[in-house]
Amino acid sequence: MIDKQLITKTVEDAIAGTDLFLVDIKVTPDNDITVEIDSPDSVDIDSCADITRKIESVFDRDAEDYSLEVGSAGLTSPFKVKGQYLKNIGNDIEILTRDGRKIHARLTAVGDDSFTAEVAAKVKEPGAKKATTVMQPETFKFDDCKSVRYEIKFK
Repeated sequence: MIDKQLITKTVEDAIAGTDLFLVDIKVTPDNDITVEIDSPDSVDIDSCADITRKIESVFDRDAEDYSLEVGSAGLTSPFKVKGQYLKNIGNDIEILTRDGRKIHARLTAVGDDSFTAEVAAKVKEPGAKKATTVMQPETFKFDDCKSVRYEIKFK
């Protein structure tokens, strides 16, 4: 089986000095390798091809056969690394918490072990006849969330 740590080091070497960051690497027992990368701006096909060539220069297909797929993290895929959170500051996100709540919010800040998002809350002002919706900041620990993903809205 292909060594995942060696693949990780090879990819990290290939993206060193660029704005790309590693999101995930999967290696199956059948040597199917999937590498997901991302960037604060965008990932182009040339970057994926460069990483593919780097991996192929280190791993000899004659010694051990494998399939290789290098691509960007999907737009609707859950966030896996801090770089994806940083990339999406100011964007609408969907949070699924471990206690089962589904929250629609706007990502505003990212810390070491948590992130802050503006969440809509109904507030009834004293003397008002009905509640109004206001955006309030709420902090979520990464470990308290099952998934966080970019929320696509069609207008």
